[in-house]
Amino acid sequence: MTEQRELRLGVNIDHVATVRNARGGGLPDPLRAARLAQDAGADGITAHLREDRRHITDADIEGLMRELTVPLNFEMAATTEMQEIALRHKPHAVCIVPEKREERTTEGGLEVAREENRLAHFIAPLREAGCRVSIFIAADRRQIDAAHRIGAEVIELHTGAYCDACAAGDTTTRDAELLSLKAMAAYADSLGLEVHAGHGLTYQTVPPIAALPEVKELNIGHFLIGEAIFLGLEPAILEMRKVMDVARSAH
Repeated sequence: MTEQRELRLGVNIDHVATVRNARGGGLPDPLRAARLAQDAGADGITAHLREDRRHITDADIEGLMRELTVPLNFEMAATTEMQEIALRHKPHAVCIVPEKREERTTEGGLEVAREENRLAHFIAPLREAGCRVSIFIAADRRQIDAAHRIGAEVIELHTGAYCDACAAGDTTTRDAELLSLKAMAAYADSLGLEVHAGHGLTYQTVPPIAALPEVKELNIGHFLIGEAIFLGLEPAILEMRKVMDVARSAH
């Protein structure tokens, strides 16, 4: 059984860029948000450079690599273009996510088992360059096994279905999703994979996920940026850190 250990918080700044790009120009500045998140105690910054550049841009990634003092988790699709960008910057971590141009945000986890050979070859140069490779997947044993076989060091469990069930008041689905997340976090940990989790987490939904002893990092963005409109970014992050820590220490 994994020992209880500190839980890291990665803050995703994509949607600061979404607001900026809605009007054009340079404000609000995602890099400023990243610096504020650092100062508020974020353990890392997550940014997703999408093919269509709908929020984070290449210039944002360059600025983050230049100025961050905490690790950058660079989310990207498994494309040649993104691989080249990652190999040029060599961020601390690269998280491979599914990406469809028509989606509003990332929907579901990556289908690793179906593309195992291609993904194994895709991530090999990233690992050789010193990047920690993470795979964003559903809480599914088949996908976890495939992620392990291709040489990923980290998996990030998709918590979206659990959070959606919470929002809908569907306690049956919520409980089933939580049981699956719990079981698959333990299973991935038993294989030697580091376990992260994220997508849709809020102050209300984060405690059961934060309580899972195998989970080492939560990546949270949209909710924190939304709360920052009302509270400010630093208080929003500090509150999330508090909720996470209370949940982890209670188990």
